[in-house]
Amino acid sequence: MTNPSGFGAARRLTFHVPLSTTRADRLVAELASRKPASVTDFGCGWGELLLRVLDAAPQAHGIGVELHGPDVERARGNAAGRGLAHRATFVEGDAREHLSPADLVISSGAYQAFGSIPDALQALRPLVNPGGRLLFSCEIWERTPTAEELTNLWPGSTVDTCLHLPDLVDQAVAAGFRPLGIETSTRGEWDSFESGFAADAEEWLLANSNHPEADAERARLDAHRTTWLRGSREVVGFAFLTLGVPTDTPRTAERP
Repeated sequence: MTNPSGFGAARRLTFHVPLSTTRADRLVAELASRKPASVTDFGCGWGELLLRVLDAAPQAHGIGVELHGPDVERARGNAAGRGLAHRATFVEGDAREHLSPADLVISSGAYQAFGSIPDALQALRPLVNPGGRLLFSCEIWERTPTAEELTNLWPGSTVDTCLHLPDLVDQAVAAGFRPLGIETSTRGEWDSFESGFAADAEEWLLANSNHPEADAERARLDAHRTTWLRGSREVVGFAFLTLGVPTDTPRTAERP
C-alpha cells in the first residue's frame, strides 16, 4: 500500500494555503461586493474559496480548474452538498488548456500551472475582464534564505524560487494590474496550515506503528517537518494580492 494514512490529502484543512477563515471571509466579501457574474479559479484544489465566493455572490457562475483528480471529486461533492452544483463547474486538467476569462479570476498557491510567478501574472492578465479583479496568492521570501535553509527547502529550491513582496507587487504592476490589496499570512496561519497538513497522518502513525508502511510514512512526515521547521519557517511567507484592471481595457481573450 502507498501512503496508507492519506498524507497529503489535507483533509483537516479548509484551504490548501495558509489562510484563516477570518481572512478568507473578508477577502470573499470584498470580491463578492463587486457582483461578478463569472468566476474562474485556476488550481482550485477542492474548491473551497470558489464556493465561498459563489455563496456570497448569488448572481455568479464559477469554473474551477484543478489537475489533481481527488481534489476535483471533493470539490464536486462540496458543491453538491452546499446546493451550488448548478453554478459551479469543476474541470480536471491543465489550467493552460482551460483559459476561461471572468470578472473575477483566482489563482491561489497555483502559479506553477503557468510557469514562474511573472509568467503566471502575464498569462492571467488577459483573462480578467475589464474592470474585473484577480486574487493572486503565492509564496514569497520573508528574507533571503541561507544556503543551509535552501538545502532543507523543497528539492531544487534556489534564491530565485520566490520573490520578495515588493518585487512581487512590481511584477503584478508590470503585467498590467493595479494593486488594491496587499497582505501576507501570519505565523499562526502558517503553523496551522503545516500542522494540519500532517495531522491525519500523524494520528494514523500513532495507531498503526507496526503497519508494514509505518516506516515509510514516518520518513515522509519527518521530511515534511524538516522542510517546514528547518527550511521554510520564518523564511517563506505567503502573499495575497487583490489586483484590478481598468474598466476601459480592450478584451484580449474571449469566452469560449
